[in-house]
Amino acid sequence: QVQLVESGGGLVQAGGSLRLSCAASGRTFSTYAMGWFRQAPGKEREFVGAISRNGGRVSYGDSVKGRFTISRDDAKNTVYLQMNMLKPEDTAVYYCAAKAAAYSGRPYSRSYDYDYWGQGTQVTVSS
Repeated sequence: QVQLVESGGGLVQAGGSLRLSCAASGRTFSTYAMGWFRQAPGKEREFVGAISRNGGRVSYGDSVKGRFTISRDDAKNTVYLQMNMLKPEDTAVYYCAAKAAAYSGRPYSRSYDYDYWGQGTQVTVSS
C-alpha cells in the first residue's frame, strides 16, 4: 500500500501564501502521476492541480489558475502545492492523490483516475 503524508496546511489571511507538501512511501514514486484535490463542507470534491509522472506537464482547475503551482521532487518522493494570493473561497480540506503506473507526460484531472489518497489537510483562509 502506498501511503501519502500531507503537511503544510493551516490558517492564513486572505492574500497570503501556503505551501502544501505530500510525501509518498514506496520505491516507485517516479512512476506516479500526482494530483491535488479539495473539498469544502457541503461541496463536491474539486480538482485543484495535477502533474505528470515526469513533471513535464501540469494542469490546474480554473479557480486556481495563476495562483497555485504544483511541482514534484522525485528524489524526495514529494509533491508540492504552492498557493499564493489565497482567497476565503480556497478554504477546504486539501487531499493529495497518486496514480500508479501512469502514462508518461500525462496529468490526470479526474478523481476516478487516482489509486491512492492522503488523509487531507485543512486550509483556512480568513478575510
